[in-house]
Amino acid sequence: MQARDVMTSPVVSVTPETRVHDLARLLVQHRISAAPVVDQDERVVGMISEGDLLHREEIGTEKRNRRSWWLDMLGSDGGAADYIKSHAPTVGEIMTREPICVKEDTSLADIAAVLESHHIKRVPVLRDGRLVGIVSRSNLVQALASALAVEAAPEALASDAEMRAMLMGDLAGRGWAFPGRNIVVRDGVVHLWGTVWSRDQLDAMRIASQSIPGVKRVEDHTIPYPIMPGL
Repeated sequence: MQARDVMTSPVVSVTPETRVHDLARLLVQHRISAAPVVDQDERVVGMISEGDLLHREEIGTEKRNRRSWWLDMLGSDGGAADYIKSHAPTVGEIMTREPICVKEDTSLADIAAVLESHHIKRVPVLRDGRLVGIVSRSNLVQALASALAVEAAPEALASDAEMRAMLMGDLAGRGWAFPGRNIVVRDGVVHLWGTVWSRDQLDAMRIASQSIPGVKRVEDHTIPYPIMPGL
């Protein structure tokens, strides 16, 4: 699946000139926690979220600088950045600039990696450099829920040999996978034999086996070597 398959579109967006008070009302009205900031050509120039509105002078939550003035003068901006966040009247002055964006054909796997590696909750989606949608963590969860809800079409049951072949194909190249001689499939049941090094290795083999269509259950006949952590 790609970004275009799960993205929210059209997107509620604002401009750098949007007043902070208007932004707050917009977030509440649409029940969203963030919005892309776009220029007159619908190109994304920033992101603004609830987190940018936490410390505001209007509600008495602005950050107070309690350090000595001479320490501030020597090594910092003297709290100027915090003051801007709490007092600036427009979105353009407090937004996160140059946000991470993806294209509409970006895979969900790549989007998940971007969200995780950059510690962000959402990412704008672009087509020819212009905003067309947004993908959030909740969109990925919804995609997962939809995938799990789809019932597989009735098919002829695979033979034991076919199930084993599919499992071996899925395990190819995975360093933690059991060698083929330790995997037996009989009457739809996967039997795991041999020596395992960790609980994670055994759990990964179980999950891989259960994902094969037609597998009824997994039987564990393994032994730890030399000691299986967690057992």
